[in-house]
Amino acid sequence: MPTPHPAVAYRICPSNPGAHLFAVSCTVADPDPSGQVFRLPAWIPGSYMIRDFARNIVRLRAESAGRPCPVEKLDKHSWRVSHPVAGEPLVLHYEVYAWDLSVRSAHLDRTHGFFNGTSVFLAVEGRTDMPCEVTIERPEGAEFADWRVITSLPPADGRPGGEGSGRFGRYLAADYDELIDHPVEMGCFSLARFEAGGVAHDIALTGRHDCDLERLCADLARICTWQIDLFGRPAPVDYYAFLTMVVGDGYGGLEHRASTALLCAREDLPWKGMQGLPDGYKSFLGLCSHEYFHTWNVKRIKPAAFASYDLSRENHTRLLWAFEGFTSYYDDLALVRSGVIDPEDYLGLLGKTVSNVMRGSGRLKQSVAESSFDAWTKYYRQDENAPNAIVSYYTKGALIALALDLQLRAGSAGERSLDDVMRRLWVEHGQTGIGVAEDGIYQAVREVGGAGLGARLARWLEHTAEGTEDLPLQRLLKGFGVDLDAEASIQAPGLGIKLAAGEGEVRVANVFDGGPAQRAGLSAGDVLIALDGLRLSPKGLEAQLKRRQVGDRVELHAFRRDELMRFSVELDPPAVDRYVLRFAPRSGERARRLRKGWLGR
Repeated sequence: MPTPHPAVAYRICPSNPGAHLFAVSCTVADPDPSGQVFRLPAWIPGSYMIRDFARNIVRLRAESAGRPCPVEKLDKHSWRVSHPVAGEPLVLHYEVYAWDLSVRSAHLDRTHGFFNGTSVFLAVEGRTDMPCEVTIERPEGAEFADWRVITSLPPADGRPGGEGSGRFGRYLAADYDELIDHPVEMGCFSLARFEAGGVAHDIALTGRHDCDLERLCADLARICTWQIDLFGRPAPVDYYAFLTMVVGDGYGGLEHRASTALLCAREDLPWKGMQGLPDGYKSFLGLCSHEYFHTWNVKRIKPAAFASYDLSRENHTRLLWAFEGFTSYYDDLALVRSGVIDPEDYLGLLGKTVSNVMRGSGRLKQSVAESSFDAWTKYYRQDENAPNAIVSYYTKGALIALALDLQLRAGSAGERSLDDVMRRLWVEHGQTGIGVAEDGIYQAVREVGGAGLGARLARWLEHTAEGTEDLPLQRLLKGFGVDLDAEASIQAPGLGIKLAAGEGEVRVANVFDGGPAQRAGLSAGDVLIALDGLRLSPKGLEAQLKRRQVGDRVELHAFRRDELMRFSVELDPPAVDRYVLRFAPRSGERARRLRKGWLGR
């Protein structure tokens, strides 16, 4: 019996890799006779910023039964096709320019192709809840004969997810939401497989590298197994893929329901004979761990505001501190609990998170709930004043998760923890598809902690998420035998500025609230050229400041635009900008027992 035609069928081909163009067609079996509307998403779930992907559509035409159909553009990302032939399919043809080397969009050249469905597949209005298929084609030419495909989309021949990887051809999706939640990589990538929790996992590396894939797979298997066991088997996927673009300098990740798209620096991957665990590799493992944890937290346990996405506009929630922040807490915690790093390494990573939060005065002005709501306009659109105006719901959210976890453990003598909260959210929301209400995290804490402890911590959590006070981490960590100390990373009088990275000139990137530079009138973008008459270089500035004393007044010359300006600056004490965690030399039995439950070792 022939396979029935799907309601919607897509075809995508890297038609001109040199010009970075994908050719896409969308066939609608039963189009709206009054005019079929097509829309491209304005944003991609997991990256909360309007990106207007439709701007990359180069040209578009439609036909029905071989006849051209009129196309009218309705707004920035919508088109209506009129007068389809009655009883005949409607075919929309268009090209997509793909030259965004990021995890969010699409990229194509003669070395590889990558796309997220939100960048290339126009939604068919009135048909988004229907099954659809996509045919992925190989570019023409002998030089592309070795290209293959990897995606977590299920192949059309019914094989389990992942077994179709490597093959161009037909793939299926239950609806449009599923179609756009499985990114695709094609080209000549390295591929390795490991098993975790009874599930096959692939990692694909695109780009030149000398990665020790055996080591990488072994470490990822431990991390993924621990996360699966945290929530309970079976895992919510039957296959998972890490799609990784390797570059000279880059970092980023975006979660999907059964895969993640990653961007990493070549030097951050492990190599044969590597000794120890370099910081870059720990960072990459933390990124993989973060995106994998999203398989539960965000992709299945999700805010009610995300239960049904409206991809044409912003979808606001005040809960990103819990979904991104709690994930940011567990990403590094999974490394130590799975045994990939030791507890001392974990304390080092945690110290960096504390330092990142405490450096900016924005934490005293914006709550993490406000930061979550304003992600679309503030967090994802940061400017030179960001450290003074906003707080990261990722990093402070992670510290809130830490503080909540420590209080649950200490208040219940180790019988309750944030793990129990996450498992409750998984059962009540992740496995049911019911979105988490705006007060749902507080309710889960209340239920897990019980009438006394739970009620108190639920009130504390709401007050903390909606407030701007610093967290009592020093006191809480002390009960687990961990000391938290604040230090100055540079032992020199300070200007209260941050310099732009990677530039030969001494350009001011940020001017911090209340510091000497702000008091003297310096601004972001100013190029410092001389201190007390001596020409400056990025390293030279620090060297000269080390020769000064707190309270000294120095003369700075700088260019603002093309105007030379002079500033008299009184130097402040060295900035306290580094927070260090260490195991206390003498800890009681209770602290050691709680710490073992927390770190798993």
